[in-house]
Amino acid sequence: MPALSKQSIINLVAPAMGLGLLVGLWALVSLGSNNSFPSPVDTFKQAIDVFGDPFYSNGPNDQGVGWNVWSSLKRVAMGFGLAALVGIPLGFMIGRFDFMSRMFNPLISLLRPVSPLAWLPIGLLVFKGANPAAIWTIFICSIWPMIINTAVGVQRVPQDYMNVARVLNLSEWKIIRTILFPAVLPYMLTGVRLAVGTAWLVIVAAEMLTGGVGIGFWVWDEWNNLNVKNIIIAIFVIGIVGLILEYTLIKIATAFTYEEVKS
Repeated sequence: MPALSKQSIINLVAPAMGLGLLVGLWALVSLGSNNSFPSPVDTFKQAIDVFGDPFYSNGPNDQGVGWNVWSSLKRVAMGFGLAALVGIPLGFMIGRFDFMSRMFNPLISLLRPVSPLAWLPIGLLVFKGANPAAIWTIFICSIWPMIINTAVGVQRVPQDYMNVARVLNLSEWKIIRTILFPAVLPYMLTGVRLAVGTAWLVIVAAEMLTGGVGIGFWVWDEWNNLNVKNIIIAIFVIGIVGLILEYTLIKIATAFTYEEVKS
């Protein structure tokens, strides 16, 4: 069996120390609160019960954590998918045409900093339903990273490439397909990574306000029941799912780019 290199040992030990630090601080907080805040051991025991049957269903408002995560992921997929369908082509147009850039840049600068919680009431008013309102909120909050990164990628395409296209008298579609798309792909995938993280962050906040089935609603419901252990479990579930989404997109980005993609 080959010996582990020094860097490999560091890569294993450093995350373990970080996790140990988190658990240690958690235990200190629990002791300092006279056990009103659940300890790591108590939370772990509760997690065994929660994940023992994650897909139980006792009605629309009493379902296992698995169904709640699945419902949230479906909303994220719909809102994120719509954002990609609109944001990526719009980013190409903004980066390609100066007039489009001048027209949309002020709007993007104005709307991008708006909180998801400000967009949610607009969605409830327009769509008359909690589920489409949550999807709308994901859409409007996750579209900006894809627009901005795609536009920046188009603007950074070397001018020599465009000069060659002009000499060859290529059509606009062929320029996009053979020159712009391969050059912009790394920027576009970075925007997608940022957008999916934003989408997962937004859905938790949206579901806490709209209700229904979803991990955000599950957190709020457990708070109403004063079940702090399940809230902590939900925090870890949200973080792990977000980490999986991020890692998956890093692998996809690495497969389509020549440079190493770092998280």
